[in-house]
Amino acid sequence: MRGSEPDSRDRAGETTRIHVVSDVHGNTEALARAGDGADALICLGDLVLFLDYADHSRGIFPDLFGKENADRIVALRTARRYDEARAFGRELWAGRDRDTEILGAVRKQYAELFAAFPTPTYATYGNVDVPDLWPEYARPGTTVLDGERVEIGGRVFGFVGGGLKTPMNTPYEISDEEYAAKVEALGPVDVLCSHIPPEIPELTYDTVARRFERGSRALLEAIRATRPRYALFGHVHQPLVRRMRIGTTECVNVGHFASTGTPWALSW
Repeated sequence: MRGSEPDSRDRAGETTRIHVVSDVHGNTEALARAGDGADALICLGDLVLFLDYADHSRGIFPDLFGKENADRIVALRTARRYDEARAFGRELWAGRDRDTEILGAVRKQYAELFAAFPTPTYATYGNVDVPDLWPEYARPGTTVLDGERVEIGGRVFGFVGGGLKTPMNTPYEISDEEYAAKVEALGPVDVLCSHIPPEIPELTYDTVARRFERGSRALLEAIRATRPRYALFGHVHQPLVRRMRIGTTECVNVGHFASTGTPWALSW
C-alpha cells in the first residue's frame, strides 16, 4: 500500500509520524529505508521469504530444491491440490533434515532483516515467521508485541501476531480460540495492528492467487465493539480492496512491502 494518511490534520501541525510495513518477505534493502522520516516503524510480520509466488527463483524453497520444483509446488497450491503438494514436498525432503535446513535458512534471513530495523521498531509475527527465534535477533530498540499494547505519540496501539489454521500449515498458525484470546486481551485501542485482516470477503480475497485467505472473526467483532480509529494489517498480497471503512474504523491493508518497498504512513 503506497502513500500516507495525515489523519485529516494539517501536516505542518503534526507531532508524530509512523511508518507501517507488512509482508517484508526478505526485502532487506527496502526495510533498511522504511523508517526514514518517521518517529517509529511498525512491522506486521512475515519477514521470512520461503517462496516468492511472483518469482519462483527467490526464497528458501528454490534455494534448496531449484526453480523447477518451486514452479510445480506453486502450481499445485494455486490449484488447491494441497494433498498432492504435501506429497510432493515429502518426496523432496526424503533423506534430508528438514528442520535443520529450514531453520538454518531462516536464521540467515533473520540476522539480515533484524539488523535492518530502525530504532524504534514495534513488530509482531506473521504466519510464516518463527516466533521462538525472534528473541535471538531482536536488538535493543526493537519491541516485539503479540496480544499486547503500547503507547506511541499519545495513541494506544494493540498488536496481534500470527495467522489462523489453514491447509498451508505455515509455521505460526494458531487456533481461532487462541487468536481470539489475544484480541480480547488488548481491550480498546486507537490503532489495531494485526498480520491477518478482519473476516471481510473484500479484504481477504487475493486477486492473483484467486482464493480467500483466512481473516479473523475476532478482529471483526473487536472493530465493531471498540471502534478503533484504524485497523492495519497485511497478509493478503493482492487484495480485492485495499481499504474500507467498518463503522468509524478505517481498515487498511499495508502490504505487500516485498513488492512495493514503500511503507504506509500515519501522522497526527
